[in-house]
Amino acid sequence: MFILYPHLISNHLKTNDMLKEFKNFIMTGNVIDFAVAVILAGATGLVINGFVADIIMPIVGQFAGGVDFSNLKLILTEASGVEGEAGYVAENAIRWGAWVNTIVNLIIVGFVMFIIVKAYNKTKKPPEAAAPKGPSQEELLTEIRDLLKK
Repeated sequence: MFILYPHLISNHLKTNDMLKEFKNFIMTGNVIDFAVAVILAGATGLVINGFVADIIMPIVGQFAGGVDFSNLKLILTEASGVEGEAGYVAENAIRWGAWVNTIVNLIIVGFVMFIIVKAYNKTKKPPEAAAPKGPSQEELLTEIRDLLKK
């Protein structure tokens, strides 16, 4: 036997209202613009990572004497044993070269974002100049009074 509980029906109606409100929120332009920006930012991040790792860092490494920064590390504990067997100890190292790559990446991303924001600010209309301020209501009334006196 199926029994309807009034409070469940009431909660269901509130849920529908909430879903409608959420749909209206999602369909506004700001959320869609934000979603597009997040997707583009992810793609731009991949492009910049590739640019840093595959173009910039090899050039920097060449000027630094043929060094590959991504493999530079300070080994704290050497690996011992055979991987996959009992007693294997993985290498413990500070990968400072990868950190240098990340810093270069950050600088490039910051520069690209600066260029994008600067270009965006140029596209915005400058604020319109304020209309010249005219005489106040009292000044106008005083002027009318003086003209009527003549």
